[in-house]
Amino acid sequence: MKKMLFYGYHGVDESEQKGGGTFEVDLEIKGDFTESMKSDHLKDTVDYSEIYQNVHDCLTGTRFYLLEALAAHIADSLLEEYPIETVKVNVRKPHAPVKGILGSVEFELEKERQR
Repeated sequence: MKKMLFYGYHGVDESEQKGGGTFEVDLEIKGDFTESMKSDHLKDTVDYSEIYQNVHDCLTGTRFYLLEALAAHIADSLLEEYPIETVKVNVRKPHAPVKGILGSVEFELEKERQR
């Protein structure tokens, strides 16, 4: 799932905490989807709309200072809620308060299910 767009209140800067800003999230999910490839039934896989809602809840339900903590929260939530083995989360902040010209600030994290 690429370029999911949310509004949140994450950041170290006071203006980010009060005024908020936009965040983009990319996900790469890995797991055993053999059954869904054979059956072609939604019940045998993960529902993308549920994944989107989970990420939305992570971004709007708790505030974080760091993108690192936000990405970890998203990864942990997805691994806990869905039958996936690995998730790669990329959180991007397009309008980070950085003195300089840049497209965005982002953090990428890959986590595996603990066995």
